Amino acid sequence: MPPGPYRMADLAGDVLALLDGLGLDRVAWCGLSLGGMVGMYLGSEAPARLTSLTLCCTSAHFPDRGVWTDRIAAVEAGGTAPIADAVVSRWFTPGFAAAHPEVVAEAAAMVADTPDPGYLGCCEALAAWDHRDRLPAVDVPTLVIAGAADPSTPVEPHSRTLADGIPCARLEILDAAHLATIERAEEATALIAAHASAHKVA
Repeated sequence: MPPGPYRMADLAGDVLALLDGLGLDRVAWCGLSLGGMVGMYLGSEAPARLTSLTLCCTSAHFPDRGVWTDRIAAVEAGGTAPIADAVVSRWFTPGFAAAHPEVVAEAAAMVADTPDPGYLGCCEALAAWDHRDRLPAVDVPTLVIAGAADPSTPVEPHSRTLADGIPCARLEILDAAHLATIERAEEATALIAAHASAHKVA
């Protein structure tokens, strides 16, 4: 992978190159967390490539960049494995985590197995991210899905900022933490599929 730092424009550029390589002119984009931020960027800067946009548990800006600078320092010191459990502890509600320890373990393993340079580069992109001024330029039918118990990108102010700032965006709040698409998979999938189907290319 290329060395960091990354910016959201770099990650979105990778997506456009992938779409070009696959011969896909337009797609329905659904992104969670960082993937949602990439989707936001595409929605304002390359809207012609999207038929619809679903933004899950994500944000246009993090007021406290210290979260990311601390994370960067921790990964530089010891890699992704030592931080995996702490990171994933914010992804699921306690009840879901207790009932589905295998899902939590799989998520922690995913974090631990993420190459350090890529993780660091993405943290740097998150620390620099501020797309609030470009939300009115998102020119794609947009669904915002939030987790009512999400400590990472809580409804107020994160999801509400997206729903209020993106023209005609719709907000749906699920009883979940940060990985609402896993914790409430059936509800989230139905919302995502209906939104994408309503705006597919004829």
